[in-house]
Amino acid sequence: MGEEPPNNLHQIQAISLHLSPPDLTNEHRHPSNNLHRPISKKPRMKSTSRLFTISLVSSWYCSNIGVLLLNKYLLSNYGFKYPIFLTMCHMTACSLLSYVAIAWMKMVPMQTIRSRTQFIKISALSLVFCVSVVFGNISLRFLPVSFNQAVGATTPFFTAVFAYLMTLKREAWLTYVTLIPVVTGVIIASGGEPSFHLFGFIMCISATAARALKSVLQGILLSSEGEKLNSMNLLLYMAPIAVVFLLPATLIMEENVVGIALALARDDVKIIWYLLFNSALAYFVNLTNFLVTKHTSALTLQVAV
Repeated sequence: MGEEPPNNLHQIQAISLHLSPPDLTNEHRHPSNNLHRPISKKPRMKSTSRLFTISLVSSWYCSNIGVLLLNKYLLSNYGFKYPIFLTMCHMTACSLLSYVAIAWMKMVPMQTIRSRTQFIKISALSLVFCVSVVFGNISLRFLPVSFNQAVGATTPFFTAVFAYLMTLKREAWLTYVTLIPVVTGVIIASGGEPSFHLFGFIMCISATAARALKSVLQGILLSSEGEKLNSMNLLLYMAPIAVVFLLPATLIMEENVVGIALALARDDVKIIWYLLFNSALAYFVNLTNFLVTKHTSALTLQVAV
């Protein structure tokens, strides 16, 4: 009874420390500030980029099939048996349309060739491209489109080989494993193809290898920091060089082809529209080809075939 009650001041202070609200940061005191914080756009940008790549591959695939079928019709069914001249028409259209798109329509800024080395690389790309297209068109004279496409399925194999030899780039081992049944299937199909033609097959496999080499060279030109060109500018410079390569070959190997084409046009004006449409479509194929390579890789492009 005579004892004083205990001093609870320290207990009260301790309890108050446990019950006191935590120190509020500026975000908690002013929740409206969170509204001004930028929202991460990475998922949305990634989804948009994926859709853009899919649309590019789809556009390239559809236009490529269209050119292939029209080439087959002109070279086999219609009887216009001049693959080098046809390729030169394609490259002429690519030169003109690229210049219109860049110089007049200002779709992309015009870039200049910076060095002699860069010019040599573009010239080499043009030469390899000419070989791939001309040999491919020649093969269409002797092989059906289905078998031509079957042989073309080996392009990823050649692309992987050239990519390793030229850039020392290795893909995942599973990628190489998946190429084995593709090559095996082409070998089996070649033995059982009723319309097999040896010369046509040699032209087709050569075109396939050249196309793979072009894709690797193209990827190097589009990605090298010191010599980087965007897709449309690369096509602008490559196409006229290809015409320079193709013109003498056309005059020597396809004698009087211009006179024959004019004679055909007098008899059937539709040949002019066929050539114009085919050439314009070829420009779209090449443009989407470059864009797909830039946004993916050379091997991805050829697997898409």
